[in-house]
Amino acid sequence: MGEITYIRGDATAPSVKGTKLIAHVCNDLGGWGKGFVVAVSRRWDEPEAAYRAWHRGRASNDFGLGAAQFVQVEPYVWVANMIGQRGIRSGSKGVPVRYEAIDVALGRLADKALELNASVHMPRIGCGLAGGKWSRVEPLIVERLVKRGVAVTVYDHGED
Repeated sequence: MGEITYIRGDATAPSVKGTKLIAHVCNDLGGWGKGFVVAVSRRWDEPEAAYRAWHRGRASNDFGLGAAQFVQVEPYVWVANMIGQRGIRSGSKGVPVRYEAIDVALGRLADKALELNASVHMPRIGCGLAGGKWSRVEPLIVERLVKRGVAVTVYDHGED
């Protein structure tokens, strides 16, 4: 069985050969504009446009916790918009991260990665604005992706 590779760098610019899936966690409110999505939008317009259209059409599509949307942005690069947080603010109801939703979305990500024969690249999903703990997210990635043979690289950007 493989393992997760950790490197310092930009998850939107993986420097490996082959097809790449860049995965990140989105909220269930249709909000896009803080956190990792800023780096995504700096490189490509399509993921934000697709996410916003997906949210607008949510009455007749699968938009919601645990869903995943795959947007091709270059011939060998896809972005996975995964709905893994309820709302956007921490408060009396706790942090926005929803581990169960991330788990379900990671299963969908694994299916797509295997279909495309792609490696997966991500920041520490669910652990920034969503307020999650990496000690809870990492085992989900191992279970859903690594154990199925998907190569996963996690990027730490900037200083700790």
